[in-house]
Amino acid sequence: MQFLPRVFVVLIILCSTAHLVLAAEIAPEKTLPAAACAEGWIVDGKATLFDKDTLFDRINGESELYFPYGFETLAYARYENKQNPKVAIDVDVYKMGSLIDAFGLFASYRRKDDADLAVGGQGTISSSQVFFYQDRYFVRLQVTGATSAPQDVFLKCAGAVSHNLPPSVSRPKELEAFQVPSVVKRSERYVAQSLLGYDFFHKGMIADAVLNNEQVQVFVVIERSREAARSTFDRYCAYLRTSEGDPRVIEAKVLTSLEAKDPLYGKVFAEQAGRFIIGVVRSKEGPAAKQLVEQVRARLKEE
Repeated sequence: MQFLPRVFVVLIILCSTAHLVLAAEIAPEKTLPAAACAEGWIVDGKATLFDKDTLFDRINGESELYFPYGFETLAYARYENKQNPKVAIDVDVYKMGSLIDAFGLFASYRRKDDADLAVGGQGTISSSQVFFYQDRYFVRLQVTGATSAPQDVFLKCAGAVSHNLPPSVSRPKELEAFQVPSVVKRSERYVAQSLLGYDFFHKGMIADAVLNNEQVQVFVVIERSREAARSTFDRYCAYLRTSEGDPRVIEAKVLTSLEAKDPLYGKVFAEQAGRFIIGVVRSKEGPAAKQLVEQVRARLKEE
């Protein structure tokens, strides 16, 4: 008789877990405020939904940018100014493949001169636009029919959308690798395809850094395994040799490193460590570049 209660407990736990999973799945149109995004800014019609086959109807010329980041759906609505219907705020909510994919899109639109916005995982605001990401969603608000919108209206609209999304303010754990003193804040980016423009660098992160008053870039190529990372490292070495980059490769038990002249980015120091390739380009300071790579490597977590 003691066995039955345990079964019931297990069933309750499983049902509760299933409920949480289902609750995390939000119907695309439900991510948008139903009637108004701020007082006096009312929805024009109803939400319009786009998928991979129709995305170009909404953002013709930009749609290809979204696909490498795991784009699934876009929910769009227009919120008119009740006092002046010619002025409106367009709200686009993109459901992407993952948290880091949503961040990647956000970082590609973020401008350094825009103010930070405390919404979602990270956000920015200007006189005409708001960008933020939250969980696996990338959100874009833009005023139309005018050159700017009141900041309080943007804040309320962004907050209304955020309220409808999964309540996560997490940043991608991969960005922890760049939490070192020399990396320039807000310069971090995630590139889902062809990091540095090289097709053999399938995906990864990049950021600006300052080493002894010198502007450089630090990058991390992310591979699925140690073996895949080594294969990519070898391809980069082969490319440098054919490009007269004269790579000097140092083999070690745990790490393999190289120094060379990249034809596009100047002096490079890079390491293959586990499933990552970590490097610094545009640096004339060899020891400082090595130290930066070591600092980033120390913060990377193997899964």
